[in-house]
Amino acid sequence: MKQFQHAVQDDFSNRWWPVLVAYFLRRVDNRAEAEDLTQDVFKRLLTSDTSDVQSAEAYVFRVASNLLADRARRSKVRNEYLHNAATTEERHVEWLDPSRIASNHEAIDKLAASVSALPKRTRDIFVLYRFEGMSQDDIADSIGISRSAVKKHVAKALRYLVIQLRDSR
Repeated sequence: MKQFQHAVQDDFSNRWWPVLVAYFLRRVDNRAEAEDLTQDVFKRLLTSDTSDVQSAEAYVFRVASNLLADRARRSKVRNEYLHNAATTEERHVEWLDPSRIASNHEAIDKLAASVSALPKRTRDIFVLYRFEGMSQDDIADSIGISRSAVKKHVAKALRYLVIQLRDSR
């Protein structure tokens, strides 16, 4: 293993570097990327177990070939993502960016604080109706009040929340 690694290190600039750069250039048509891939080959060669390597040349080019396959897979995933992103954009769906996410978290926190500030009975009725999806009839039956009273509590909560969220802008 050490013998192979020393041979690779010794031959790095003299033999392997120009050969691998040329090999990658024929496949990627980008000098900088070919040099990056060549460096990746040497990195893998120097950090892998090469104790059972029969042919140094075959092994070096197998590593290079595997790197190209990895590159092709990554490129395919990127292209699929970009295609899906383009179709999402065409559907007028806005991108989520960190500032928008942070802004939405702030709005959710304000909403939660406003809901918490409601009177207990109004808050309980509002949460059951809006967040738990219970019907107003079921809420009225479970709490023991009229359906009209449930409607009034929900309306009261909505008025309060609209005012609170509008004023917090």
